[in-house]
Amino acid sequence: IYNLGTGKGSSVLEVVHAFEKASGKKVNYKIAPRRAGDIATCYADVSKAKKELNWEAKYTLDDMCRDSWNFIQHTEQN
Repeated sequence: IYNLGTGKGSSVLEVVHAFEKASGKKVNYKIAPRRAGDIATCYADVSKAKKELNWEAKYTLDDMCRDSWNFIQHTEQN
């Protein structure tokens, strides 16, 4: 089993800002305490994929949010 990802985590706020940048629109959000059961961090350990497959992510969070936004815009228009 290989974990694929960037190897570093992103906060919810970082994702919000990336989608704001991609869409050119303000995302309304509210900062609140972590809920019971929420994990502090979660990200893929990609070391095995890097070592055995020479694989590494080519896209940044901004790239992924931009591509997702563009896909949504394209599919909603068709």
